[in-house]
Amino acid sequence: MVDAATKKTLAAIPLLKTKAGPRDKEEWPCRLKEEVTSLIKYIQNNKEADNDWLRIQSNKEGTRWFGKCWYMQDYKKYEFELEFDIPVTYPSTAPEIAIPELDGKTAKMYRGGKICLTDHFKPLWSRNAPKFGVAHALALGLGPWMAVEIPELIKRGVVVHKDDKPDPET
Repeated sequence: MVDAATKKTLAAIPLLKTKAGPRDKEEWPCRLKEEVTSLIKYIQNNKEADNDWLRIQSNKEGTRWFGKCWYMQDYKKYEFELEFDIPVTYPSTAPEIAIPELDGKTAKMYRGGKICLTDHFKPLWSRNAPKFGVAHALALGLGPWMAVEIPELIKRGVVVHKDDKPDPET
């Protein structure tokens, strides 16, 4: 079941039309253009809703993505590097999004800091491929994962805000 807020978010992200992965040299540029258009719309929607939480870019080929995501709690911004590669079987297979600095800090993460999306997101992706893209993976995968995991990591003291860390010189 998808809640009303998720449906609203999903409805505002353009669906993709081109079924092509990085190995498809002729159609991949078209797919990549759709990906960027969808991402721009998603980020624009977030800014308009005062829900700006990420910056992302890709390499020239569109096969490696990287950026920053953040989570706000108690008026503090917790910022993390994010990265992922587009799988060769994309768009049939969802990208595995990683937050390397959180590697080993939660059970809902795989080696290398790849966030666990198996139970909730992967079935949704497989039902909607190839219409889903990078923006959908961020909105329906990374966003909800962060909303659940980051507050718990903060509560347990595993993630500490940069201003609350002890000064190494004292």
